[in-house]
Amino acid sequence: MKGSAKAALALLASTQLLLIMDTAIVNVALPSIGEDLGSGSAGLSWVANAYLITFGGLLLLGGRAADLLGHRRLFVAGLVLLAAASAAGGLAHTSGALVAARAVQGVGAALAAAAAFALLLILFPHGPARHKALGAFAAMGGLGGVLGTVLGGVLTDLLGWRSTFWLNVLVGLVLGVLALRLLDGGTRSAERGFDVGGALAVTGGLGLIAYALVGAGEAGRPGGRTLAAGGAGVLLLVVFAVLEARVARPLVPPAVLRRPALRLANALSALGQTALFPMFFLVSLYLQSVLGHSPLFGGLGLLPLSVVVVLTAPQSGRLIARLGLRSTMTLGFGLLFVGTAWLGLALAAEGTFFSTVLAPSLVLGVALPLVMVTTNVAATAEASPEETGLASGLVNTSQQFGSVLGLAVLVTVATTVTDASAGAAAETAGFRAALLVGAALAGLAALLSTRLRLPAPAELPAPRERAGDALK
Repeated sequence: MKGSAKAALALLASTQLLLIMDTAIVNVALPSIGEDLGSGSAGLSWVANAYLITFGGLLLLGGRAADLLGHRRLFVAGLVLLAAASAAGGLAHTSGALVAARAVQGVGAALAAAAAFALLLILFPHGPARHKALGAFAAMGGLGGVLGTVLGGVLTDLLGWRSTFWLNVLVGLVLGVLALRLLDGGTRSAERGFDVGGALAVTGGLGLIAYALVGAGEAGRPGGRTLAAGGAGVLLLVVFAVLEARVARPLVPPAVLRRPALRLANALSALGQTALFPMFFLVSLYLQSVLGHSPLFGGLGLLPLSVVVVLTAPQSGRLIARLGLRSTMTLGFGLLFVGTAWLGLALAAEGTFFSTVLAPSLVLGVALPLVMVTTNVAATAEASPEETGLASGLVNTSQQFGSVLGLAVLVTVATTVTDASAGAAAETAGFRAALLVGAALAGLAALLSTRLRLPAPAELPAPRERAGDALK
């Protein structure tokens, strides 16, 4: 890999680190935010949820917009919007203003994330170079969750919760300036025109479904408002599907969705996140509420897992070359099943971190990058150069909605099983039940992964340019 390509990859992977770290940092800072702004638990939950809803709802639109308007342009615009909204969050004096700032942060994050992934696909054609680049993305993602938890505790304790937002401002602007120096501004589709109706329908539909999932997870069961939002979201997605079949320049060409490998890869990507994302949340809660550790230790408890992710992710490309994509993917989901089931069965009210969490978390640290890299490779393998943003938006949307769905479902399972008055044993039973449901989903994904069939290399789109050629 050339030096300029390495610099570009470091920039794009750092963006992935920033976006995942942001979610973890704010979650840690929520109690301090509530004390300062006088917000109750409902208001605090929407400080996190407003970001998730706009992020998930706009990823697909952001990816396609990057194809049509320019990948670097959307990437920088997303980072600038994220930084500006973070500054507004740092200056907010009411919970309403903070929730609004978080919603705009989600818009910026969606644009930056979709464009960053599309740029990676352009810079690194299908093959070993792309596998290594996706491994770096996975490593940064794993590191971002724990680093965000640790930094959230340190910054909140030393400088106050507002400092967590100002960190976003600083990092976002630095990455935006570096993007103008390191990335080519001429990568965009020659196609013109924009499906405005489809864009509005899919964005509204995804946003409403995200709202419904978040609301169901928060309440523990779907209420009338949640069901109405979910139904309206599904209706808008049906409208979107009808529009895409009729317009001249669809946002998502129906022919793309007819590719079996792409559909399966996106479904597997969502299933992987449905099992993985809630696991971090549940383990942190177990360490704090059952074992009595501090929030900082709750984050540090996941540090061994993150170290294994960082060590394993760069080797994922070699495994794919040796075992093949399908076998490596099945191995990753198999390890995810084993690690999640082991973790769920090991939890005990009288346990310790070393007797319950450490060993299975190391297995999950190997599983995470294998699942992330292989599903991303499969979901983007058939994308032509003009479809990189679309492929990015689809797989990012799958992952985001898998995360939101997993958190809603598994937290609901945990709270349903738990009797809050029964103490640590009942809480542990709830966490165990949720993790075993996650393990079942991972097992289902492992079985489905054996059905993956990619087109032969000769049938895949030819890369437009080599890794170093898209750089200045």
